[in-house]
Order: sequence, then structure tokens, then C-alpha cells
Amino acid sequence: MTASAAPSPVVSTTDRIDTLRLSQTPGVGPVNFARLMTQYGSAGAALVALPGRMRKAGRQDDPAIPSVSRMADELERLEKLGGKMLLRGDADYPLLLSRVPDAPPVLFTLGNVDKLSMRSVGIVGARNASAAGIRIAESLAAEMAHAGICVVSGLARGIDSAAHAAALYPDLTVAAIAGGLDHVYPPENASLQQQIAEKGCLVTEALLGTVPLARHFPRRNRLIAGISLGCLIIEAALDSGTLITADLAQSYNRELLVVPGSPLDPRSRGGNHLLKTGQATLTENIDDILQALPLELPARDPVPWQRSAGHTPPLTGFSEPSSAWGDIPDAGWIDPDLVQQSVRPLLSVTPVAVDDVVRRCQFSVSAVLATLAELELGGVVEFVPGGRVALLPN
Repeated sequence: MTASAAPSPVVSTTDRIDTLRLSQTPGVGPVNFARLMTQYGSAGAALVALPGRMRKAGRQDDPAIPSVSRMADELERLEKLGGKMLLRGDADYPLLLSRVPDAPPVLFTLGNVDKLSMRSVGIVGARNASAAGIRIAESLAAEMAHAGICVVSGLARGIDSAAHAAALYPDLTVAAIAGGLDHVYPPENASLQQQIAEKGCLVTEALLGTVPLARHFPRRNRLIAGISLGCLIIEAALDSGTLITADLAQSYNRELLVVPGSPLDPRSRGGNHLLKTGQATLTENIDDILQALPLELPARDPVPWQRSAGHTPPLTGFSEPSSAWGDIPDAGWIDPDLVQQSVRPLLSVTPVAVDDVVRRCQFSVSAVLATLAELELGGVVEFVPGGRVALLPN
């Protein structure tokens, strides 16, 4: 069942280009984007204020704000490809993804965008999957698609590819990719990627021409976890990339489902660990999946910078992250130097949850978030998918 969509706010072409420019400016991640939009009311006004804000935050060089002509060319190329840009707040923006604190401000899509807001489940697993794992992925994906559930995955080799292919013929699959819409990865999936664009939908945060690199895949994983009601793991080794998606799903309070595997197979140890520690639901068949999912999706709610102060969206059938820190307004005045002195020692190049930083400080969520946002503008930290933050390497 698909939740009814509210109409998109009227946004001019100039505003859309400015929104794209702001979203692509280094130092302006999803969290800072939302704060700037809340503070200044429009992307254009935020862009005017941004150089001064960044210098005040400690950045020595001018921000690398993309030009109007460059972003206009990007949108023209996207249109020629048959793609579409979605802003957070558009009626076609993925419903569930729009409700997470660090939702991307801009997405690029190719295909049927209605698939992005259906009841869906992410299926992820090993690239070097076993024949048994591939067979299970094909079977469960096909059954889910025939039950009206969209299958979301990352178009990788192995489990991802098997799940996409099995859900193609009911036309219920979405592929989140790490590179641009005009880039095929892995190369052997060129035909599959084209079929998904025709029958389902491709979605990415990356501009056209972007070649997927290692640092892009956590953002791809965020899309899988954020778009879906739950995430199904089929073969995941300990410390595998698949478990990154599982962690993101947990951070968004999504259902985590695992098909158990042989304890003798290293490809199953990560998933089996999730089951053993009670973090996931043991999944053997389609009934286990259907019983774990809510029957309905929540109504679409305005994005944070369009909400009235203090308004929290009602939830239906699933819960949001325990701390909706992305929606909290600025705190009253607190000495920022004092907050920074408390926050900085807690940070490292290893990402840490914003909620953990807050718990170890003597300050409110909004004060800590404001400090972290200023540190990002200053080029000191970056927000990482899943509500985490990390120091940038010197």
C-alpha cells in the first residue's frame, strides 16, 4: 500500500538550481543543509550567507560553491537522459527516506519514481554469494514482488543482482547506486541496470559523470536503508559492507531480517551474529517478512524547514530514530566555545553517533548539533550516514 502524497511546494527553476548548488557545496551535508534552509528560508539566501558563515567557522578558503551555469547544465543533461531531480519536500521524494534526520536534500532518479514510496524491503548480501544464497534471494524477492512489496538493493554482484532480477517482472525493484546515473557499475550489470531504469527505478545522490569510489558506497547504503521498511540480510561476513547497511537500517529503526546460514560458512557469520545477539528476526520464508512489516505507511509530512516549530509527525506502524535531532530547533544562547571544548575531545576519524556525543556532554541536543554543524562548515568534521559524525583527516 502506498501512502497518499501531498502536492509538492511550488519551487521555481532558479530555486531548484540554487538548492542543487547548496547541496553540492563541500561542508554542507544533509544536516547542515536543513539547518541553513531553516535559518535563511531559501537556498538562495543561504548561498549569500554561506561564505561569511564558513569564515566565521574557521575555514580559511572560500567555499567551492558550484556556479549557476554548471548546475543548469547538470539539469539539462539529466533531462536529456530522461532522469529527474527530486528535492526533499517534493511529492515524489521517497516517503520513508524523507523522515530520517540526515535525508539527502537532493536525489537523481531514472525510471518510475512511484516505486520509491511503496512498501518496500531492502535485500543485501554477499557479492561472492553461494548458489544457495542466490537461490534464496531470487525466491524471496520474487515472492515479495508478487505480494506487492518493492525490492530495494544496491545493484552489486551476487545477492543484490539476484534480488533485482527476480523482482523485475512484476516491475517492483529499485536500485540505489553509488555513481552517476550515466555510469554502469559493475560493468557486467549494464543490461540489468537498463532494465531497472525501464521497469523500476534507479536512484542516487551522485551527479552525472560520478565514478563510484569506496567513499560513495555508505551514501548508497543509506538510500537502501532509508527507503525501505526493513532490510533483509542474505549471507554477510563479519565486518562486511552488508553489515554497514544493517547498521544504517538499525539507526533508522527499520526492521532487520536475516536468513540464517551455516556456521561453517564465513559468509554467514555476520548475519548469524545479528540473530544470536537478538538484533534481527530469523527469516525463512515470505510469511516471516510479511509478519515483520507494518501494514500501512505513514502520511507524508512537510520537511523540517517547512514544519511549524515543535511539530512532530505522527507515526504509523514503525518508529523513527530515538532522537529526532535533525528536527530540533536551535537552542537558546550557550557559549559555543564551552560546548566545543566539551565536544571536540569526543570526536575522532572513526564515526561516532551524534546521540552518543550528546549523552557524554553536559549540553542539550540542539547545542551539540549546532556546534557540530559549525565544525562541518569550518571543514573540521563531516556528518556520516546513519546519524554519525567524524573528524576529517588533517
